[in-house]
Amino acid sequence: MIKKSLSEITGPIDNELDEFSRLFKQKLKSKVLLLELITRYLHKQKGKKIRPLLVMLSSKMCGGITERSYRGASLVELLHTATLVHDDVVDNSETRRGFPSINAVWKNKIAVLMGDYLLARGLMLAVDGNDFDFLRVITNTVKRMSEGELLQISKTRKLNIDEETYFRIISDKTASLLSTCCEIGARASTEDQEKIGAMKMFGENLGIAFQIRDDILDFIGTKKVFGKPLGGDIKEKKLTLPLIYALKQSPEDERKSILKVIRKGAGKIEVDEVISFVMKYDGINYADTVAKDYTNRALNNLGIFEKSDVKSSLESLVGFVVERKK
Repeated sequence: MIKKSLSEITGPIDNELDEFSRLFKQKLKSKVLLLELITRYLHKQKGKKIRPLLVMLSSKMCGGITERSYRGASLVELLHTATLVHDDVVDNSETRRGFPSINAVWKNKIAVLMGDYLLARGLMLAVDGNDFDFLRVITNTVKRMSEGELLQISKTRKLNIDEETYFRIISDKTASLLSTCCEIGARASTEDQEKIGAMKMFGENLGIAFQIRDDILDFIGTKKVFGKPLGGDIKEKKLTLPLIYALKQSPEDERKSILKVIRKGAGKIEVDEVISFVMKYDGINYADTVAKDYTNRALNNLGIFEKSDVKSSLESLVGFVVERKK
């Protein structure tokens, strides 16, 4: 697998991504002044646009980019943006991608309504295009994401997440949307169920690898991909794979001691103690091995497709996502 930068990965669909950006801005226009003001503000918060990229690459891989591809990419980006706006309210976050969050600028009520509006615009886009297969996929995704978030909240309160529960949470919270991107992209250009299934599983496995890598970076990175500081998950009392494994490997008295530290609320000294504990019991190496396993699963899902620039880009995207340092 040849390593490529994100700009090289997008190469085969640069023109289509430019067209997507133009159409996406057009879809968000509103006659309501406040909505127009907030959507312009959202456009300034430029992310990597991984999700529309996955839709477009999946479409091109399965037959070619169509009008449905653009609608599908807009649908998932609207859903993703809506979840970010709502997440910032739930987490009481003050910033997003280096900018003050919507709730920080316009307060929670407007932020919640804005998230609802974005989701509604996405659903109406699919209805207007008669993309009812997209609706079936995306509504199931919203259900899974909500279930995953609520399961994590309930388990965090008790600090009793095991590996099986962890994988259920990240599959629903993170992998479901990447899986949806790839499935919708495939559905936009083919009816071949084998190809649709392969792309769906590619996105699922990529999403799991992505989240494990993000959880690893919480222990060893300088700044996570979502802009949170080192040890953010520990402070929020979230048990992720490196810590879950370390707890499983440690003696009972030490395990209880670490859980007590996390339960009380961790400052910098306590965060450092938990990180040292995870290192001591090889939690990082274990999680990295598991992430690489899911990386290989994702690459194997692409095995049914012939060699092409698009396939090369998808393979490189896997490397880009799971080998990032921030």
